Amino acid sequence: MSSNLNRMLPLATDVLIWAVVIHLVVDWFLQTEWMATNKTNLKHPAAYVHSGLHTLGMLLIFPWWLALGVGFTHLLIDTRKPVTWWIETIKQMPPTTPIYSQVEMWLDQIMHVLMLVIAVLILPMIIS
Repeated sequence: MSSNLNRMLPLATDVLIWAVVIHLVVDWFLQTEWMATNKTNLKHPAAYVHSGLHTLGMLLIFPWWLALGVGFTHLLIDTRKPVTWWIETIKQMPPTTPIYSQVEMWLDQIMHVLMLVIAVLILPMIIS
């Protein structure tokens, strides 16, 4: 069993690195102001364009259904509802805190990367 795990670790690490790179390119390099301003609203097309770009990028490394799952979780995290809940409930930080927006941005990125980690952990289950 450990030899199977040792063979899977390089694959998982490589896939995770590519997933994070794709995420960063789409979230920072390709995201327009229109997307950034409107992606929190599920009634606005920008939310779906932005998460769709993430899905397309993830299709380079994941099966379609896993890429779609990553894109869907990206859409939900970008509504800011999970981020706001975590900051206010777990961190107990009021929105008036001077560093609130920085914490919000970094927590958003951490949640996205955690979803990528989960996707990478699921991957060996389907390719074995």
